[in-house]
Amino acid sequence: MKFVTAVLAITFTAGVTATAQADTASAALKDVQGKDLGTVELSETASGTLAVKLTVMGLPAGSRAFHIHEKGVCDAAGKFESAGAHLAGGKSHGVHNAAGPHTGDLPNIVVGKDGATTYETFLAGAGKGPWLTAANVFDADGAAVVIHAGPDDYRSQPAGNAGDRIACGVLSKK
Repeated sequence: MKFVTAVLAITFTAGVTATAQADTASAALKDVQGKDLGTVELSETASGTLAVKLTVMGLPAGSRAFHIHEKGVCDAAGKFESAGAHLAGGKSHGVHNAAGPHTGDLPNIVVGKDGATTYETFLAGAGKGPWLTAANVFDADGAAVVIHAGPDDYRSQPAGNAGDRIACGVLSKK
């Protein structure tokens, strides 16, 4: 199993205590055949940063795009297109785009030859601006996490030229 850690940014807010109740969401990931692949957990830290933890097994080796999508629907018959587009937050796709990134854009994951990876990242300002909030993850149509067949190029519209959706999980509040 390969372990990858990517840190986008960490912010600290004065006056927030470590004992504050954090919002947490999780999703069980499945492939288009319905096979369990692993889990994703999102949790808001006391500083307002969003912690993202992914644990998967059974994926093809290589670099894979990992995004949060706008609808909490993972219809395998439709190859997970039911999850809609990325959560956008009024932005364009990609960190290499001056008008980006989308709210749901996350760094690529790297899956080892054994088909497994554990991945952690942080998203600063989770509760501010276009970032993830309980309001946009738990709105009327929910949200889903999606892993794509290829890597995100962090630039191309609308989804980084990442290819087919090979895994999906609906986020639910814990």
